[in-house]
Amino acid sequence: MGSAPALPQDLSQISVLLVDDSLYMRRLLRSLLQGLGVRHVLEAEDGASALEVFQQQPVDIIITDWVMPVFDGLELTAAVRNPETSDNPYTPIIMLSAYTERSRVIQARDAGVTEFLCKPISAKQLYLRLENCIVKPRPFIRTQRFFGPDRRRFVHPNYVGEKKRQDDTDEDEEFQEIDDAVET
Repeated sequence: MGSAPALPQDLSQISVLLVDDSLYMRRLLRSLLQGLGVRHVLEAEDGASALEVFQQQPVDIIITDWVMPVFDGLELTAAVRNPETSDNPYTPIIMLSAYTERSRVIQARDAGVTEFLCKPISAKQLYLRLENCIVKPRPFIRTQRFFGPDRRRFVHPNYVGEKKRQDDTDEDEEFQEIDDAVET
């Protein structure tokens, strides 16, 4: 038998903070990350613990579950994205959830999540989300109501015009972007 094919993106130099209240899920994610070549993995069992780790140890990417006691993934995202209190509000955040209703994906996106990954997860989908964070980082947007990665996944390269805000977008385009985000 041959060895596993080489991945296009070398993940050996990135650091990841895993946040999940389930020890089993953290072990599974750690194993998947190590299989993808990630060498530096930190863990926390809830958002409050994760925030402490994040403030003490810089990380390149946060992977967090949504539903956790004490301090959930959305609360963690809000704390990380707060430029007044966060050391690095630009840190990519991958949200994990078994709840993939459109309203939840929109809520996560609007909270400032960079990528959304449906449970149960696969190594391929985890790799693709990590690759998106590293190879295709989205610019950050600051408005009165939002600070986070640009929520638009696709901007036509030939587009010229004024319509660039949520109030201006076509609802069908927004739903297509959401469908693309949760596709497994």
